[in-house]
Amino acid sequence: MPHPLIYDWNRVGREGTPQAVMLDDETLRDGLQSPSVQTPTIEQKIEILHLIDRLGIDTADIGLPGAGDQVVRDVERLAREIADQRLKVAANCAARTVLADVRPIVEISQRVGLPIECCTFIGSSPIRQYAEDWTLDLLQRRTEEAVGFAVREGLPVMYVTEDTTRADPESLRRLFLAAIRAGASRLCIADTVGWATPNGARAVVKFVADLVRESGAEVGIDWHGHRDRDLAVGNSLAALEAGATRLHGAALGVGERVGNAPMDMLLVNLVLEGYLDRDLTPLPAYCEAVSRACGVPIPANYPVVGSDAFRTATGVHAAAVVKAFRKGDRALMDAVYSAVPASLVGLQQRVDIGPMSGKWNVIFWLEQHGFAADDELVDRIFAKAKTATRTLTPEEVQAVIRDAGQRTPVAEKTDR
Repeated sequence: MPHPLIYDWNRVGREGTPQAVMLDDETLRDGLQSPSVQTPTIEQKIEILHLIDRLGIDTADIGLPGAGDQVVRDVERLAREIADQRLKVAANCAARTVLADVRPIVEISQRVGLPIECCTFIGSSPIRQYAEDWTLDLLQRRTEEAVGFAVREGLPVMYVTEDTTRADPESLRRLFLAAIRAGASRLCIADTVGWATPNGARAVVKFVADLVRESGAEVGIDWHGHRDRDLAVGNSLAALEAGATRLHGAALGVGERVGNAPMDMLLVNLVLEGYLDRDLTPLPAYCEAVSRACGVPIPANYPVVGSDAFRTATGVHAAAVVKAFRKGDRALMDAVYSAVPASLVGLQQRVDIGPMSGKWNVIFWLEQHGFAADDELVDRIFAKAKTATRTLTPEEVQAVIRDAGQRTPVAEKTDR
C-alpha cells in the first residue's frame, strides 16, 4: 500500500481486488538469446535458479533442449536441482513446434522424474508466413502434431504464437483453437518484436480470452513481451488487467535485440499495485547475479537496483529526505522523493554531496558518518562541492574533514 499521505491516482477506476497473477522467468532461455550476453556456467545458472525460487517466481524456462547436447545437459542439471532441492519454482522448456524439439523435453522429464511444461512456439503473423513460405494449413498441422505428442507423453503444454501482436484474427483463431483441441493447457500471446502498445495488449488478450470462452476449455493465458518500443512493463500490466494470468520476463530485461520485459520491474510494479504480496529483498542479489553471469552491467540510472536509484545529490530533494528522516519516519523518508520504497528491496535512501547540493546534503552526510556538522566544516565541504563537476567521493569529503582538523568521527572520540 502507498504511504497514507499519497493520493493514488493509479487506482482510480480500478474495481475490486486485483486478480491473481503468476510469473514465468525467461532469463535462462530467452534472456540468453541477446547477442551481447555471455552464457553463464552451469554453476551460475544454478545460483540464478535459486534466486528465482527465493523471489517466489512460479515457473522458469530452463532452456531449449532442441538447440543441442550442451543445452540438454544444462537443462537436465537444472531440472535435477529443482527436484533434489525441492524448489518451489516449476520448470518449463521452450521448443519449436516440431517433434524433434519436443522429444528431448519428454526424455529429460522422464529421466529426472520432474514434470516439465513444454512451451511450443510457432510463427503466426502473415509477415512471418510470407517470409518463411509457410501456409496456415502447415502451421495448423505442426501445431496439432507437436502439442498432441507432448500431451500424450504426459507433459503440460503452453502453446506460443510468435508475433501474436501483428497476427490477423483468423490466423490466431485457427491456431489457438487447434492447440486447445490438441490438449494445450495454456496459450501464450507473444509480443515478439515489441510491437504492442498497452491498448493493443488489452485488445489481443481480450480476443484470446473470448476464444478460450468459446472453446469451453479451462486454458490459461500468458503474455510474453519485448522492449523494442520500451513499453514492455506497461504492456504486461495492461495484458494482466485484460485477462492474462501469467506474465513473462527476464532479469534486467536481457534478451534478443533490446530484450524482454524486465522481471525485476514486473515484480516491483506488481507488488506496488497490490497484485502480489512478496518479499523483494532478494531482488538486488538476483539482478547482480545475472549481471555477473551474463556480463551485463547494471546502468547507474536503472530503476530500483541501479546505483543512483535511491541516491540524490540535489539540494531540494535531499532536504526533503533529511527532514523526513529527522521525523523518525522511515516510510516517509522512502516515499517523499521516490515512487519505490528503498526498504521494499532491502536498500536505503542515500544523500551525496555535489555541485547541485545544498547544505542539508553536507549536514546529513556528516551526521550519517559520525562527524560533527559544525558551521565551519559544513561551509568548507559546501564550497568544495560547488567547484566540483561531479558528486564528491567519500575520500574527497574526508580529505576536507582532515584539513579542518576533525580526524575521527564523533562516535569514535566518545568511545575513547
